[in-house]
Amino acid sequence: MKSLKENLLSAASRRIVLLGLALAMVTAAGAARAQSKVVGQVTHLSGVLTARHADGTRNLLAVKSAILQGDTLITERETYTRVKFLDDAEIVLRPGTEVDVKKYVYDEQKPANDSVAIGLVKGGLRAVTGLVGKRNHDAVNFDTPTATIGIRGTHFGALFCQNDCGGVPTPTGKTPDNGLHVDVVSGAISVSNGGGSQTFQAGQFGFVPGVNQPPVVVPPNQGIQVTMPQSISSNANNGTQKIGAAKLDACITQ
Repeated sequence: MKSLKENLLSAASRRIVLLGLALAMVTAAGAARAQSKVVGQVTHLSGVLTARHADGTRNLLAVKSAILQGDTLITERETYTRVKFLDDAEIVLRPGTEVDVKKYVYDEQKPANDSVAIGLVKGGLRAVTGLVGKRNHDAVNFDTPTATIGIRGTHFGALFCQNDCGGVPTPTGKTPDNGLHVDVVSGAISVSNGGGSQTFQAGQFGFVPGVNQPPVVVPPNQGIQVTMPQSISSNANNGTQKIGAAKLDACITQ
């Protein structure tokens, strides 16, 4: 039988090995994240915002936190946040939203290399096109569970409902139907899925009930606008356009 001293040494050795492995894993994860490309920054935040990184780790974010390519941004209840990207594009996220920054490539010298792919997994957002979308329309796509949104130099809103839009204001006062709701303030968007494709111009509203059902134009008195609080949508410092409002105050939550 092993002596007490031998058992203690063996246990200590195992602890050292396990500690070494744990430190190696943490170091590797940190190195991988450090090598990830920074594509944006949190500029406004009210509430709790989490980033799930490509390596599976999570971090709480704050104003001025970096957004990495491959991050999934998750807003908790009563949380609004605004993110600015490398090409000056911006998105504002509603509470209970999950957005996947799948790819964000902005090549200032070679526009042909530009490529932006953002996925709206759940919840709602407003987006304003940056330099990529203005100079290379086909390089920017927003994927949603029911359709893909292509942009045309645009300020638009998108809201995906799945029995979770009970608090969203509507013209009729009724809870929005399940599916994808869009509204366009400026420019245009092209919404496509297995059922067809539809272009929505400034001032128009749209709805996509399912992945194989075509996008349809909705009358303004029935359209759903994605609204944001003024503290998040307004650029008080420079007086430029609010990205949470149409023309520009109609969409701001009172």
